[in-house]
Amino acid sequence: MLFAIAWKNIWRNKVRSLVVIIAVMLGMWAGAFILAYIYGMIDQRLQDAIGSEVSHLQIHHPEYEKDNDPKYFITNSGEIIHDINNDPAVKDISGRVLAFGMVASPGKSFGGKFIGIDPASEDSVTQLSHNVTEGEYLSPEDKNKVIIGKKLAEKLKVKLRSKIVLTFQDIDGNIVAGAFRIIGIFQSYNSTLEESNLYVNQKDLSQLQNTNDNVHEIAILLKDADNVPLFQEKLTSKYPDLLTQGWKELAPELGFMIDSLDQYMIIFFVIILLALSFGIVNTMLMAVLERVREIGMLMAIGMNKWKLFGMISLETIFMVMIAAPLGLLFAFITIEYLGTNGLDMSGIYKEGYSAFGFKSVIYPQLETRYYFNIMILVAATAVLASIYPAITALRLDPVKAIRKI
Repeated sequence: MLFAIAWKNIWRNKVRSLVVIIAVMLGMWAGAFILAYIYGMIDQRLQDAIGSEVSHLQIHHPEYEKDNDPKYFITNSGEIIHDINNDPAVKDISGRVLAFGMVASPGKSFGGKFIGIDPASEDSVTQLSHNVTEGEYLSPEDKNKVIIGKKLAEKLKVKLRSKIVLTFQDIDGNIVAGAFRIIGIFQSYNSTLEESNLYVNQKDLSQLQNTNDNVHEIAILLKDADNVPLFQEKLTSKYPDLLTQGWKELAPELGFMIDSLDQYMIIFFVIILLALSFGIVNTMLMAVLERVREIGMLMAIGMNKWKLFGMISLETIFMVMIAAPLGLLFAFITIEYLGTNGLDMSGIYKEGYSAFGFKSVIYPQLETRYYFNIMILVAATAVLASIYPAITALRLDPVKAIRKI
């Protein structure tokens, strides 16, 4: 009986009830979509960082990380790479010779990171060749050829076939330089990489640095990302004289972002629900004050306070429980569509996203468990939002309420 009365009361003022329902629907849609957008953006950043930058794991000489001194290379790195590559858990592996110095064109010079790669293995780890938009990718036979980022090429005012000079230190601390011809220009979602990274053949950089074909960095891509902690322990015990780091150590800001994302999203969604709850409380309070005479009559003929409290609460809960599933349904449809087709933000945010290492096309995603969590939070909000209007109704004096015109 109480449920039927509460349901009928909702539709006595259809406009007011529909305003509340639509407001909650839009709030649920916006909240769920923003959650999916942020999760999609972070997950995409993680996949890009692992696939194009840090990989799952990296190995260095323990002293190299302190000041990037080229003399701290990995001894017998070829044997180590071969040994690790034979492990069934490893998908791909690449060794890199690294140098930091100045890159100069006839009119300009800037700081840069020079990466000596084996073209085949590097491409299997980072798919670097897919980013080359002008010219061609390196081949093992190329000598003194370089691939640079488009932004760096613009800053240096160079183009394909132009010559640039790389200046850096060798393992003895001597300043060495080499002239390289630009064979390819790459574009990256990360403007920092595009402005600083230059890729040359490993043998060319190794010869200039005198590293005897040893590398400074070994990047490892695993078949299963969940195996990173166990595989890191395995490599640490197998090569105790080397420093093995997982992607969370290599990109701590990204690791922190992933670890704290759930907490931040709960806080964010609670704020949305609090904003909605104030709107619901305001609307239901208006409904109570408009029905003062009616509520006084119900109290006078014997409706006890618990039933009155339940009636007002059920009106609020019914409206929210109608709106929330519909809002989440629309959010699910939106997320599924954009999760497949992507949301292109390149028209307004491309440069801003690129500066922070994010792609401008976002694929929103939201796990099923989050929909259930949102429903629980919404149900709790509906119950809490119904308390104050119901208490206001209970405080009415039946005699004064009936006399109210």
